[in-house]
Amino acid sequence: MAVAATRPYGSWPSPLDARLAASLDGRPEYVGTVGPEVWWTEPRPREGGRRTLVRRTSQGAGGPGRDGAVLPAPWNVRSRVTEYGGHPWAGVQRPEGGPLLVFVHFADQRLYAFEPDAPGGAEPRPLTPLSEVGGGLRWVDPVLRGGEVWCVMEEFTGPAPTDVRRVLAAVPLDGSAARDRGAVRELTDDRHRFTTGPRLSPDGRYAAWLVWDHPRMPWDGTELKLAEIDADGTPGEARTVLGGPEEAVAQVEWTPGGTLLAVSDRSGWWNPYRVDPETGEAVGLCPREEEFGGPLWKPGLRWLAPLPEGLVAVLHGLGSPVLGVLDPESGGLVDAAGPWTAWQPTLAVSGTRVYGVAASPRSAYEVVELDTSTGHARAVGGRAAPPADGVDPAYYPEPQSRTFPGPDNREIHAHVYPPHHPACRAAADELPPYVVWAHGGPTDHVPPVLDLHIAYFTSRGIGVVEVNYGGSTGYGRAYRERLREQWGVVDVEDCAAVARALAAEGTADPDRLAIRGGSAGGWTAAASLAATGLYACAAVLYPVLDLAGFAEETHDLESRYIDGLAGPPQTLAVRGRERSPMARADRITAPFVLLQGLDDPVCPPAQAERFLAAMRGRSVPHAYVAFEGEGHGFRRAETMVRALEAELSLYAQVFGIERTDVPRLELRS
Repeated sequence: MAVAATRPYGSWPSPLDARLAASLDGRPEYVGTVGPEVWWTEPRPREGGRRTLVRRTSQGAGGPGRDGAVLPAPWNVRSRVTEYGGHPWAGVQRPEGGPLLVFVHFADQRLYAFEPDAPGGAEPRPLTPLSEVGGGLRWVDPVLRGGEVWCVMEEFTGPAPTDVRRVLAAVPLDGSAARDRGAVRELTDDRHRFTTGPRLSPDGRYAAWLVWDHPRMPWDGTELKLAEIDADGTPGEARTVLGGPEEAVAQVEWTPGGTLLAVSDRSGWWNPYRVDPETGEAVGLCPREEEFGGPLWKPGLRWLAPLPEGLVAVLHGLGSPVLGVLDPESGGLVDAAGPWTAWQPTLAVSGTRVYGVAASPRSAYEVVELDTSTGHARAVGGRAAPPADGVDPAYYPEPQSRTFPGPDNREIHAHVYPPHHPACRAAADELPPYVVWAHGGPTDHVPPVLDLHIAYFTSRGIGVVEVNYGGSTGYGRAYRERLREQWGVVDVEDCAAVARALAAEGTADPDRLAIRGGSAGGWTAAASLAATGLYACAAVLYPVLDLAGFAEETHDLESRYIDGLAGPPQTLAVRGRERSPMARADRITAPFVLLQGLDDPVCPPAQAERFLAAMRGRSVPHAYVAFEGEGHGFRRAETMVRALEAELSLYAQVFGIERTDVPRLELRS
């Protein structure tokens, strides 16, 4: 066995370069079944960040099925409803001619029909018109019903991001609405600001969906609406049968037998319930202090999926969810076997088979099939990482999930990724640099799974710790509510508490601590520089930097998010002065890099530019790297390469590490 070379932390050579990490970025999403086939969307970072639709043919007597992309470039299956999108496609099996698919194309946001088995490979045909008003017409969360597509329609009525209405709508499959907005049937009025797509009962009599309104976010409070469908195919008067201002219903679904199921946090935890459509009486199917649901950032997320014989596939857990099969009669729950430790909120069923997207500390997100008749689970496609792509697993970090003490004796959940290299070590008396990763959202959660962006740093000798600070999901409503009116306080304190604990126990070098984050995590990173004096530097990606500016400039979904995070409008000016990096720029003394997409509708570049103007003349080394054509969250391989290398160069310069394998980031005062 070769003796490990002794080299300073941060200087280790690594085969995990930025191009490899970028090319394998992203994960499969929006799994669905069309008859016996399973379909999903999959990222293509090397093709401008588009998402394609992948089809896995059914398993036959000759062996396992096959999967492959069915939509070549430039088709991009992704919705922009509320800017974050949601489930962008639906399909149905037909007796002849193969399946019929409908999907949203990102470039024009039109809904298209597609027949993949048509002779000659017919091109997708548009079903919806274009609109020149504001952000145009957008569609999401479709379901096929007869000769129509029922889905959410988002329609802009003016130039501002908040000049918008959303309704349930029916789009004819014959293409008659492709040039005629009047051919689109509106199924509901627009009295509610936000809605998910309809879930239709098996007998076709009822439609159920979720709604909510400003200033609530969907994890604050939603309503489950139910309406009987008239003979002419229009939902009648809608009734609220579950939910309210302080009860968040995350999902509604019908069983094949016609039972209405919902996931509600009425107990303080998202749990599954059977709901009486007439009375609204909700009976808990598996009461536990665990989460069977999560934040409804996008329409079409699924944490449960009923099976034909009465069982229900569920995602559940404390922290990261796992897949289980629930018997709703007994409340018994059996988890799927396998290495996967975290599942995404997308489930689909075909017969006895359940499909989802899962990952582990040793494997990236992939499409997994569970056969409930045998209990056997296997990966069937969508794998974005090795070993097939040549990445040696010996360079993967080994995460340690830990709970740290925070202010007021509160618990803080985090995942620690120590530096790891199969052939390198540091001197015994050297402590490693560490970067605190603050996730976005902030109402979100990070699981301990393989992330090559983390491995990019840990394989070079730089530790990473991901913090699920107060306000994160996965630990019940009370943990989530810790951030209410405390954004810029609790998140900053929790990240600092974890960093200080790692330094105090001798895990991290107290003089070489950094913080990084994107979106809401970018806010936490920048606010931490202004509030703590703890970090030697920071990487700030497409951030929120100004509370008042964010409320005025962001998209409609989050335009009132600040009410819950920082307080009502009358307190915003005071809270902004107390917490916003923009208002506290004079307190920032540590170097930073600011990475920003120039087409970002969520955190527009105007905020970044005003922040840089506030920093001008302050003699703080920093760099600003802006990317044409990138929105909120980087999707293009070349962007991710530049961003990763800029971040590593910052750490190398600030931590005193010699690296010649990345371009030097020019820091200016």
